[in-house]
Amino acid sequence: MKGKRIKCLGLAICCMAASLFVSGCGASANDGKVEIEIVQYKPEAANYFKTVEDEFNATHDNIHLKISSPNDAMTILKTRFIREDYPDIIGIGGDINYSYFVDAEILADISDYSGLQNINQGYLDIDEALELVPTEGTFAVPYVANAAGILYNRDMFEEHGWKIPENWDELIALCDTIQAEGVLPFYFGFKDTWTCLAPWNSMAVDLSPADTTKQVNRGETTFSKEYREISEKYLELLKYGPEDPFAYAYNDACTAFARGESAMYPIGSYAAPQILSVNPDLNLDSFVMPANDSKDGNTLNSGVDLQFCVMAECPNKEAAYEVLDFLFADENIQKYIDAQTAIPCKSGDFKLPSILDGMSEYITSGNMKDYQDHYYPSEMAVDAQIQTFLLNKDVDAFLTKFDNDWPRYNRDIIRLVQEYEKQHGNAN
Repeated sequence: MKGKRIKCLGLAICCMAASLFVSGCGASANDGKVEIEIVQYKPEAANYFKTVEDEFNATHDNIHLKISSPNDAMTILKTRFIREDYPDIIGIGGDINYSYFVDAEILADISDYSGLQNINQGYLDIDEALELVPTEGTFAVPYVANAAGILYNRDMFEEHGWKIPENWDELIALCDTIQAEGVLPFYFGFKDTWTCLAPWNSMAVDLSPADTTKQVNRGETTFSKEYREISEKYLELLKYGPEDPFAYAYNDACTAFARGESAMYPIGSYAAPQILSVNPDLNLDSFVMPANDSKDGNTLNSGVDLQFCVMAECPNKEAAYEVLDFLFADENIQKYIDAQTAIPCKSGDFKLPSILDGMSEYITSGNMKDYQDHYYPSEMAVDAQIQTFLLNKDVDAFLTKFDNDWPRYNRDIIRLVQEYEKQHGNAN
């Protein structure tokens, strides 16, 4: 286990000594049951977790489970961590926040949890890659994932005889054909800056190393080098969207696509519930963003959307594991998949949503890479930077700013990497 100072890493987390006991965490209730508290960050899944809570409590005499699904859960959690007021289990995404929490040593090593053996190794690897420096142990159990690529109107494709593209040239040729037939190829909702990340991420997995940010932190490369082709191809996609893609928000784009106003929508699978709420009869499918010159170079952009971490201060790990066993029961995972259009991180005979049919071969084979933005600090506002770039269309200015801003917002991480390498050599 690495030894180091615990520090704030851009999240205003005041980390604390692991030896301090926190009253109320996993404490016994008045009726003698062990209390297990979960705080999870997906409010859109609140109904699912309320059902899980009720079913668990109805079938367990020794443990009382409480699950909270607040809006802005990450802010609430970080505030509680500062106060040393920990829940027993947290449900978070596989992103830089998880990286910070591992580094702060506030998550329990759950290597002894038997349920890990049923988790798709690819998602465990994604979590491990998120560690700022290599850290001994396992700190999360991935629950479900999502995927980003291109959603398309299957009926429209069949009606026109359009074929799914397998490389970049085929994608551009398809867009030209669709446009020539009087149909808008893509809808964009770039008024909401975060939507600018979807095409970016799905191209990046094909066109830049998965560990680009780590290479930059070690001084081995630059974003100007690794992100140039992504930037140039992104500008090419803009030609096939609405005249002013920045006039439309995410909901606008979902609605327009659902109503047949475009043939495709470059977004993640997480958009499916919103799209289908507008048009439940839409014959929706997806395919991997074909950013490479050949199909062999294409990769599915998929990351851990929700995972569960036991806190280091949880006094009853055995009870926490019993709760995890219930959450990871096949029938509960299938209910989540059905409700949220998700991809299970657990191996098993699950029925995937039909909208993932076009991505299934990548999911089955494990040919997946994480979202690049999972490594970006929120303070850097990369989504807004990409939006500005798409407005100005100046590749050099965008990449130069990316290179210049990175050390400012990642100073502590870069220092941590340098310290680790002095002691252990290259962090690869």
